[in-house]
Amino acid sequence: MERFRTTFTLIDNSHPQRRRTVRTQEAIATVERSIEEDPNESIRHRAKELDLCPSTLWKILRKDLGLRAYKIQLVQELNSNDHQARHRFVEWAQNEIAVVPDFHKQILFSDEAHFWLDGYVKKQNCRIWSEANPQVYVETPLHPEKLTVWCALWVGGILLQKR
Repeated sequence: MERFRTTFTLIDNSHPQRRRTVRTQEAIATVERSIEEDPNESIRHRAKELDLCPSTLWKILRKDLGLRAYKIQLVQELNSNDHQARHRFVEWAQNEIAVVPDFHKQILFSDEAHFWLDGYVKKQNCRIWSEANPQVYVETPLHPEKLTVWCALWVGGILLQKR
């Protein structure tokens, strides 16, 4: 009743004080064990799991443990017939240039978008915490199950292809 008389509302507008955490030796050791168990977990999830402020966790990882966040690299899986396919493409392009000398200058812009239909590793969301770059590679099939939309603008008009 007193709150209503003074503020004319029953809503509690008091904000809890931000919890401050300190970079103690115990906290540093806990973070180090956590990194050894799972070096791929995000700062936000690890901070919540360890009951630390995300900025404190970041400082422990960078300053106290000397770790850096590395991205995984996605590389194409090479198949046995890839070399022949590249060779055929080069021959085709050379033939086109022989017929139309400015063929290579006619393409102004091209782009494509991939829509994966299965579990795809999004490397922007994956970090590996380590002292040195672990050079982690994830081999992916050259042709995963996906829908690709390709578009090119050139002298002859607009080309659009869906695969």
